Amino acid sequence: QVQLVESGGGLVQPGGSLGLSCAASGSIRINAMGWYRQAPGKPREFVAATTSGTNANYADFVKGRFTIARDIAMNTAYLQMTNLKPEDTAVYYCHAEGSPGDSTHIWDYWGRGTQVTVSS
Repeated sequence: QVQLVESGGGLVQPGGSLGLSCAASGSIRINAMGWYRQAPGKPREFVAATTSGTNANYADFVKGRFTIARDIAMNTAYLQMTNLKPEDTAVYYCHAEGSPGDSTHIWDYWGRGTQVTVSS
């Protein structure tokens, strides 16, 4: 069974930095990994995603502040967040797109989320 487990959330002051990690366990061939977030009362929104780790896409509101990275061998993704703002407060979810075991079908997988709170 494939699982994504996030870690690294917490409380940080405005202007501070925080790093998130997401580890995928189980037999899976991952095509891409990324991060989404959901603030209270708002829909889940895309933050960043990468396929190889050297190419990445970012939401406009995090460009220049967040960096996504991926360790393909370890099936792990990272999100380094800098210059955090109160509006970055949300539950951050890891997402992976891949095929489990010998399957050729591509599935979407989600972690349970980790809380990031930006407040003074």
